[in-house]
Amino acid sequence: MRLLDLACDSLIEYLAAGGGRGVEAARRFGPDRLIEMVGHSGLRGRGGAGFPTGQKWRAIRDAGSGDRYVVCNAAEGEPGTYKDRFLLRRNPYQVLEGLAIATLAVGARASYIVLKETFDAEIRRVASAAREMAAAGILKDRPMAMVLGPDLYLLGEETGLLEAVEGRLPLPRTSRPFMQGLFAMPTSDNPTAVNNAETLANVPPIVAEGPEWLRAMGTDTSPGTMLFTIAGDVQAEGVFELPLGTPLRYLIEEIAGGPRTGRVKAVFPGAANTVILPEVLDVPMDFDSMRAIGSGLGAGSFFVFDETACMVQAAALYSRFLWVESCGQCPSCKLGGAVITDCLDRLESGGAAPRVVARMLARAKKVTDGQRCGLPTGESLLVQSLYQAFAHEFTDHLTLGCRSARRLQFPKILDYDERCGRFVYDAGYAAKNPDWTYEGGEERRWTRTA
Repeated sequence: MRLLDLACDSLIEYLAAGGGRGVEAARRFGPDRLIEMVGHSGLRGRGGAGFPTGQKWRAIRDAGSGDRYVVCNAAEGEPGTYKDRFLLRRNPYQVLEGLAIATLAVGARASYIVLKETFDAEIRRVASAAREMAAAGILKDRPMAMVLGPDLYLLGEETGLLEAVEGRLPLPRTSRPFMQGLFAMPTSDNPTAVNNAETLANVPPIVAEGPEWLRAMGTDTSPGTMLFTIAGDVQAEGVFELPLGTPLRYLIEEIAGGPRTGRVKAVFPGAANTVILPEVLDVPMDFDSMRAIGSGLGAGSFFVFDETACMVQAAALYSRFLWVESCGQCPSCKLGGAVITDCLDRLESGGAAPRVVARMLARAKKVTDGQRCGLPTGESLLVQSLYQAFAHEFTDHLTLGCRSARRLQFPKILDYDERCGRFVYDAGYAAKNPDWTYEGGEERRWTRTA
């Protein structure tokens, strides 16, 4: 059974469909066997890096000193991504059961699931599921709590996530969670496992059915299925579950119905990888194949632009997002992002000197200096790859500015309208300032558009 095959409105439905067997088995197996099973399954993180889950758990259990913790990262904020929220709305029980199993595997003192405070529907679903599971004794092994963080991109960065659990803004740390975990002290590292919500949802059936359950689908190095978000200039937007290794072209043309008009011009895999061009749409969607074409699978999100889209506009939108969301701890990131965004805005306006492009590219190469997290890497990769692929558009903008009649909107997803099969985007995001306030005051005001 795939992850999206099971939609549960109650714990009774979940248990009737076979839920709960994983955590029961986990209590019998013990930590070493659990880690061995997950390792043999080949499960890799579904949050972006694709790191082997069993290897992560082993490192947390064996490394450092002090208490262990597990944190479920359900704070997705990658542009054009909605898969974790979609999963939590359908079946929060399986994510929480996976979190309970991870807690047993690493010997954690407690566990946490972190969501953005703006995820109203998901918060209600998780809270209700946790109450039901606690009353039924399914979450009896260790304390589990839900933490709500601010609607910031960096809340999804694993060390920023730990900062939020400790009650601070999600400002990334230099030390990784296995080196400096939750509530670390000079005398204790408190190694902490941070796993994505979708990753944890795969754990209960692996433990209940055995590692072969995951390996029955996908590829040798990327087993299982993955939840893919497809959005933008396609006939049908949505979240779809497919075996890893499925060609990207199949997702775009067969599942999403192809472009709404004309042909595909570019595909953006989130905001942290190089742009994907039409000539490589047959690439298999798995971690290694995507890396082989110089891009990345990330969190499985793909935003499609057709031929009516201006790539300088798109670059400006994504660059501004990364500049605004940068925390400012690394000057090269915050200041470099500001320069790159300004250069792109000048290109859009027209009448810019050629040195504007040169300055933009120079900053894109240096924006990663001294970085604490992967945010500036996305700025660097995306801007440089767009210029390499669409240099003529950048050159045309020098004198003429943007001649496209279409104005693009940044793809920050708020919701999904199942009636029309389209995402609801945050039309008010353009009012967000680089200091994380909003125009007209600090209180957030949303304008919803479909």
